[in-house]
Amino acid sequence: MSLSDLGIDSSATILMVDDESINMEVIQIFLQDAGYSNFILEDQSTRAMRTLIESKPDVVLLDLNMPEVSGIDILTEIRNDQALKHLPVLILTSATDADTKMKALELGATDFLAKPVDASELALRLRNTLAAKAYQDQLANYDALTGLPNRDLFVDRVETALKLAARTDCALAVLNIKISRFSEVKDTLGQSAGDAVMKEISLRLSDCVRDSDSMTSEGEESSQRLARVGSDEFMLLLPSMRRTEDAALVAERLISSLSATIKLETSEVAIGSSVGIAAFPNDGDDASVLFRNAASAASFAEQSQGINYQFYSEEFNQKSQRRLQVEGQLRRALERNEFTLNYQPKVYVETGKMYGVEALIRWNNEELGFVSPVEFIPIAENAGLIPAIGEWVLREACQQQRQWQLAGFADINVAINVSVQQFHEAGLPELIGSIINESGADTSRLTLEVTESVLAGDVEESIRVLKELKALGPKLSIDDFGTGYSSLSYLKQFPIDELKIDRSFIIDVETDHRDEAIVSTIIFLAHALGLKTVAEGIEEEGQLRVLRDKKCDVYQGYYYAKPMLAADLEPLLIKDAQLAASA
Repeated sequence: MSLSDLGIDSSATILMVDDESINMEVIQIFLQDAGYSNFILEDQSTRAMRTLIESKPDVVLLDLNMPEVSGIDILTEIRNDQALKHLPVLILTSATDADTKMKALELGATDFLAKPVDASELALRLRNTLAAKAYQDQLANYDALTGLPNRDLFVDRVETALKLAARTDCALAVLNIKISRFSEVKDTLGQSAGDAVMKEISLRLSDCVRDSDSMTSEGEESSQRLARVGSDEFMLLLPSMRRTEDAALVAERLISSLSATIKLETSEVAIGSSVGIAAFPNDGDDASVLFRNAASAASFAEQSQGINYQFYSEEFNQKSQRRLQVEGQLRRALERNEFTLNYQPKVYVETGKMYGVEALIRWNNEELGFVSPVEFIPIAENAGLIPAIGEWVLREACQQQRQWQLAGFADINVAINVSVQQFHEAGLPELIGSIINESGADTSRLTLEVTESVLAGDVEESIRVLKELKALGPKLSIDDFGTGYSSLSYLKQFPIDELKIDRSFIIDVETDHRDEAIVSTIIFLAHALGLKTVAEGIEEEGQLRVLRDKKCDVYQGYYYAKPMLAADLEPLLIKDAQLAASA
């Protein structure tokens, strides 16, 4: 049976203090045969306490008879040190008289072995000592009912995370989760029902933590981020966050998980929850301050009508409340017919003739006014609204293409963005095929734009979907090319027609030779593969001049025209048609 089978960590740190190095080396060999691997050997008794403090061992094997500082003196210091007083200490000594043994045990020695040490007996005593320590650690650091870390262990983990966050200049958040109506459950249904409810609550919270990619760092158990710190109170650590406001998404997930009723043997129980969020560095730089501020925010959320979570920081409160407000209005935007499509011209670089347009969604809400897509699209994605909004865009753009076709502008190509969420929705090709058929749009004058990020992950599945979309007749374009992570080895397999060069490479293309090199490379690569190139974000003549020199095919941007309503675009279409006719 291995040490791990017995619940003992074979990597436990064993510190040996003995003035005879050969003794420690022999004992190390004994213990390595027993499965242990992590040893610290100290043959200078004067350095023993410093080594103890620096190495923080799990157990100490201590010789008594040493010339400079005796083992008795070291044991006394250990038991007088608040941080070390519970550390297991096994005495190994050639002194076998009863008085010496009694004195060592009175001072707090965990066990006592006579030299020369029997290897089997030493392994057994050490195993029992570490097993007892593991049990005591479990009692001291974990909640008996839920098995989650308790406040003491959580404080230690937060302090460690704070040091890392300060060193790496990362954000960190602590969430205080207050369970409402729990005391009523216990008072009404009894203690056993209350225990069952609390276990279910801890399971739901733990599942939420495991399901969130943003909460678990590599090599660390996600369950260790969650702690039960009171009878009806939990805390959660979110380290190494890109943006502190992302903690709101986690809070919503926790609250949603706890909103479903809990089924007991004879009844169903409905509980509520409120979450307070405190962030490092804005709201505190040590655990106690963050805990206090998160609890304060949770209490405020508990008392606020209809608000289930609250940031301690006013800055993030405002962002959070704005996001909630936008999401609430966004959910009714389709039924209120608040969306419109604007169309931005795409123009041939060489001739200046219009090639087509890109359909861009705009939202004007009676309460919020105009809301930028940069703001509402990410909110729609997190709220699961993108499939419905994307379907509306597809339907609207296809109908507009058909209207232009009937009005005599049959050559205009309409590009429509397909989001990551849409792309991975089951039945997308069938939906787009149905919309095209209903609208009567000319598929040869449609382009579906997908971002490079949709091609990450299951490449074979992405290729399958792209081929099904291509079979419907539209052109396919990779938007924001050069900013994603798709492998060039797969690019030749994608049934695409064009690459769109991201505007981030265009902004400084006149002055930054690296941007110029990237743009030149993308154009060369696209042409070598038989693909059209489209540059977006052109605002200056100099940018267009570089694109012309590099043989880019098409551009779009404010230099030619801003996005506009279909009605406002028609004069440009007429002018473009007249120029083409007179050429």
